[in-house]
Amino acid sequence: MDTAAPYLTGQASASASSPVLGLVSAIVHAVGWVITYWWVVALAAVVLWAAGEALVRHLARKASAERMALELVPSRHFDPDLEEIFRRGVQLARASTSMPWWAPRRSKTVQIRLRADGSSPLRYRIEGPAGGERLLSITPFGPALTVNRARPLIDKARDHVVRAEFILRGKPTAPLREVPLNPDPLQPLIDAVSDLRAELGDLAEIRLDIQRAPKWSLRARRLQLMANARRAERREAQRATRWVRQDATGIEDSLTWQLQQLVTGKQGGGGRRLVMPPVPRRVDPEEALGKLAEDDHLVRVQLLVMCASNTEGRAEARLAQLQAALDVFGGGSRWAMRGWRVGPWRFGADRWPSRRGFERRWDLGHCQPPRANWVRLEELTGLLKPPTAHCRLPLLASDLPTFEFENPELLLQGIYRGPDGRRRLVATYAKETLFEVGVGKAGGGKTERALAQAIGWAHAGGGIMFVDPHRDSWPRALPFLAHDHLMQRIALIDLNANGPAPQVSCWNPIGMHQGQVAHEVVEATADAYASVLGWDDATAPRALTILTACLAVLVAVNEAACQAGQPEDQATVFHLRSLLTDPVFRTTALTAVEGRLDEETRSWWRTVFPALPTDAFAVVLNPIARLAANPVTRAFLGQPAGVYNIRAAMDSRMIVWVCPGGNGPTDRLITALLARDLLRAVRSRRDTPEGRRVPFRPYFDELITLTGAAPETIAAMFEDFRKYRVHVHGMTQLLARLPIPVRLSLLQNASTLASTAGSQSAVSPITAEWGDRPSPDVVAALDRFEHYMSLTVEGRRVGPVRITGPHLDDVFADYARPGRAGALKRAARATAGAAPLGQLTDRAESQLTRVSAFLAQHTPAAQSAVRLQKKRKYK
Repeated sequence: MDTAAPYLTGQASASASSPVLGLVSAIVHAVGWVITYWWVVALAAVVLWAAGEALVRHLARKASAERMALELVPSRHFDPDLEEIFRRGVQLARASTSMPWWAPRRSKTVQIRLRADGSSPLRYRIEGPAGGERLLSITPFGPALTVNRARPLIDKARDHVVRAEFILRGKPTAPLREVPLNPDPLQPLIDAVSDLRAELGDLAEIRLDIQRAPKWSLRARRLQLMANARRAERREAQRATRWVRQDATGIEDSLTWQLQQLVTGKQGGGGRRLVMPPVPRRVDPEEALGKLAEDDHLVRVQLLVMCASNTEGRAEARLAQLQAALDVFGGGSRWAMRGWRVGPWRFGADRWPSRRGFERRWDLGHCQPPRANWVRLEELTGLLKPPTAHCRLPLLASDLPTFEFENPELLLQGIYRGPDGRRRLVATYAKETLFEVGVGKAGGGKTERALAQAIGWAHAGGGIMFVDPHRDSWPRALPFLAHDHLMQRIALIDLNANGPAPQVSCWNPIGMHQGQVAHEVVEATADAYASVLGWDDATAPRALTILTACLAVLVAVNEAACQAGQPEDQATVFHLRSLLTDPVFRTTALTAVEGRLDEETRSWWRTVFPALPTDAFAVVLNPIARLAANPVTRAFLGQPAGVYNIRAAMDSRMIVWVCPGGNGPTDRLITALLARDLLRAVRSRRDTPEGRRVPFRPYFDELITLTGAAPETIAAMFEDFRKYRVHVHGMTQLLARLPIPVRLSLLQNASTLASTAGSQSAVSPITAEWGDRPSPDVVAALDRFEHYMSLTVEGRRVGPVRITGPHLDDVFADYARPGRAGALKRAARATAGAAPLGQLTDRAESQLTRVSAFLAQHTPAAQSAVRLQKKRKYK
C-alpha cells in the first residue's frame, strides 16, 4: 500500500494536467492558424460587416419609404415664445421614434428642411416618420401658424452643385451660443439667400436631422469624456509637481539661500527639504460633462447643406454665405464644415469617399451624425420654428411680380431695390388691386406714381378717369399719351378756360339723351346739391323737397324731348329758376309732362307748391345763381345735349381727364355733380353681366378737395365700386383732414396703402395699419419719391416694403412723344366736344326760348290744335 500510493498520486496529476495542456495547445494552434491565415479571418469579418450593413440599409430604405412631410406657413404676426419653441422641440424628438421596432437607428429621425428656390424667401418643412404625423401636425404655436400636408419636392438638375456637412467643433461639452429671438435667429440664413435668382437656377437648402440620444452611445461618450478629464487632471498635477520641484531646487541652489544658511549658521543641516507633490483634483462630473451631464432633452443632430445653380461660382458663393450665417450660432462650440483643405482643394462631402454617403443620407433622410454632434434642445431654439414677425424677409419675384409694359394683367407700383442692389419694376395683379390710397406731403411723389400707373394701364388698353382739380397732371402726362392708338380714346374735360381763346366741353346733368333712368338722374343731381350745401332731411327738408320736385319736372321734359327726337330742346339745371319764378313757364311745363309725373308729384305741385312763400325758393336758387354767374360753368352745364358720358367712357375703355378748375363753392358743386354722376353710372352697370363689365380705374388727386364737395359719395365709391369692376385710386396729403366716412372706407377696403415722407402725425394713421413697423419716424424721414407700401398679391398682404416711386422720364422714356403733344390736345378736346367759350355761352342763354317753344308745341291744347289742323287739311 505504501509503494502504490505515490504511483497513484502521480497518475492522477498527469490526468488532471492533460486537458489543460490540450486547451493551451489548441489555443496556440488556433492563434498560429489565424496568424498564418489572417486574410481568411479578415475576409470573413468584411463579409459579415458587408452583409450586416446591406441588411441595415435595406431596412432603413424600407422605413424611409413610409415618411411624411408637413409645410409650416407662419402668418406675419407669428411670434412664439421660448416655451412654445421648446415644446415643439420635444415633439420633434418624440416623433423621431415613431417607427417600427425593426427600423434601424439611422432612419429614426425628424428632419427640418429650410429651402430657398425662388418660390418664397425660406420654406420651412418637417419630414419624419408617418407614425408621427398626428403628433407633428398639432403644434404649440396656435393659429398664427398653418400646418399643411406637403407634397414631395422634385428638383431639376443644376449644372453646378456643392455639398457640405457641418459638425460641432470646439469644446465638445460646451453649448452653442444662446441667440435671442429678436431679431429672429433665422435672419442671417435668410439674408444669405436673399439675393437668390430663380431664373439662374439658384437653390439653397439646409437639412437638420434630429434624433433622440441612444443610451449606450451617451454612456460611452460620458465615460470617454470623464476619462479624458481625469487624464487631463493627472497631467496637470504632474506638471504642477515638476514645477514645484524645480522651484524648490532652484531656491536651495540660489545664492540668496546659501547666504541665508551662512548667516543663520545652519550649514549642511538636514539636506534638501521634502517637497509634497500636488494631489490631482477630483473631477466634477457636471463640469467635465457640461451639456452632456443630464439625459433630458439631449439629442444628436446632423446638419447637411446643398447649394446649386446653373451659373458657375454662384453655388460656391452661396455656400460661403450660409457658412458665415451659421457662425452666428457659435459659442463654446460652433458649426464648422467637415473635411480638410489642401491648398486650393477641399476634401469633404463633395469628394470621394464622403460624397456617396452624403447623397444617400440626403436622398433617404438618414441620420448618421458624427460623435461630437450632441446638443440640447435649448441650443436649437433658432431652428425649431419658421421665420417670425421679427424676421425681415426679402421681396422675391414670386412675392411681387415684375412689371411688363402693355400687360393688362399687371399694374405698375414702383421700383424695388433688392439686397444685391438690382432694381426692378414691380407690379400687382390688376384684378386684385381694387382700391389704393396714397398719403404724403406735397411734392413727395404721390401724383407722379399715380400718373405712371395710369399711363401704364392706358397703354395696356385699360380705361381711366383722372380727376385733378389743379390740372398739373395733364401737361405732365401729355407727352407719354401722345400715341396714335390712344388719341381716339382720350377726352379732356377742362374747366380752367386758359388761353386767349378758351374752349370748354359741355354736360347736362339732367339730360336724358344717353338713355339714363329718370329717377336715378333726379336722385343723383339732388344728392349732389345736398352734399355740397349740407342739406339733409333734418336741416333742410323743404329745400330738398322743392329741388326734387323741380328736377322731376325738368327730367320729364327732357325725356319727352328725347322721345320726340329733339334732344337739342332739353332743359338744363338753369331752368330751375324759370320753373320756380316764371308762372307761364311752370304752367306750360307741368301741362306738357303731366302724364309723365307720378300722382304724388302732381299732387305736390297742385296743393303744396301754391302755399309756399316766395322766400322759400331762395335757398334752392342761390347755388343756381352762382353757377349761372360764372361763364365757364354756365357754358359747361347750360347745353341741352352734352357730350360727357362717363358710363359710355367706362364701357369703351376711354381715358378721361377731368380738371374741375379749383376748390371754391362753385367748383365744389361741379365736382359733386360729376362725382354723383360717376356713382350713378357705375351702379347702372348692374344691367351688364359681371363677366362682361369692363374694368375701369378712376384716379382722384387731392382727395381733400374732392371729398369736401362730396364726402358721402366718395365713401360710397370705396364701398360699392368693387362689385362693378371699377377700382378707385385716391391721393391725399393728410388722412386726418378727410371726412370720417371716407377715411374709414379707404382704410378698410384699400388693397394698397402707400405713404411718402411727411410729418409723423400725418403718416401715423398709415403706419398704425402696419402695426407701426416701420414706425412713423422712419416713414417721415423718407427721401423724395420713396414710399413704404403694403400690397395685395394672390390674396395675401405683402409688405410694408420700401419702394421707389417711378419717374415718368425714366420709366416711360421710350414712350415720350413731345412732338405729338399738340395733336393730342386737339384730339382730346374734339373727343370731349369742346367748343369756344363764347359760342357755348350764347347757346346757353338761348336755351330757355328753345325749351319754351318745345313745351308750347307739346301741351295737350297745342297737340289738339295740330291734330285738328291736320284733319282739315286731309278733308
